[in-house]
Amino acid sequence: MTQVPTLTFLREQLRRARQARGLSQEELGKLVNYSSSQVSAVETGERPVRPDYVARVDGVLKTGGLFATMLELIRFHAAPDWFRPWEENEREATLLRWYDPTVIPGLLQTEGYARAMLGAVVELTTEEVEARLVARLARQAVLTADPRPHLVAVLEENTLRRQVGDREIMREQLHHLLAVGTEPNVQIRVAPADAPWHIGLNGPFILARLGDGAELAHLDNQLQGQTVDGPNAVAALDRRWETVTGEALPCRQSARLIQEVVKTWT
Repeated sequence: MTQVPTLTFLREQLRRARQARGLSQEELGKLVNYSSSQVSAVETGERPVRPDYVARVDGVLKTGGLFATMLELIRFHAAPDWFRPWEENEREATLLRWYDPTVIPGLLQTEGYARAMLGAVVELTTEEVEARLVARLARQAVLTADPRPHLVAVLEENTLRRQVGDREIMREQLHHLLAVGTEPNVQIRVAPADAPWHIGLNGPFILARLGDGAELAHLDNQLQGQTVDGPNAVAALDRRWETVTGEALPCRQSARLIQEVVKTWT
């Protein structure tokens, strides 16, 4: 059985490869368009190892894609077994419709918000939290893939007001929503706190349409999630989607509401 590299091992190898070429952190940073402090933060674990960083290091050090391959192995094995099939669907989707009544959807989370969420899972070690953080941030690349899928996310105002991490993390997260919401393939809609109760509040769900027209869904619970492909179940969730979007504000009004909530975190 092939041993899966850990993030600690990957960081050590990145540092050793740099030193073997006789490069300082500042010198490598100039070559990969990172500051010396950013290179240091990656090597010490203060910031996650991102795919674009290892790809640039592979190119500069001419490692034949070694570090990118190691990171992909870590990313793949960081995801729970039950989630891997959905990751494949997410990458193949042309349309993603995502409703979550309690947290910001994973594809829209900032590094700080995601780390705070994952850090609250008591079963995970620090190394596992960092590995899952890498995996979650890597998933967000689907939003800039070619072709780009269309993402429609419906959130609840109370989610924007519920603190995850510290106040700075919340400010950064809400500013990120405002920024990514201007992308042509992303729509973010918010259901105001005074909207009446609706059936969608029973739990989060994601609807995906694949390139071949297949419709699938993903459901989460306290312990794990499941992919649903039965026509009746998907149709039922589609009807629930109509309900949650009916309660949400249009995108422009949602953006104004997010801007108002940002002020409360200042």
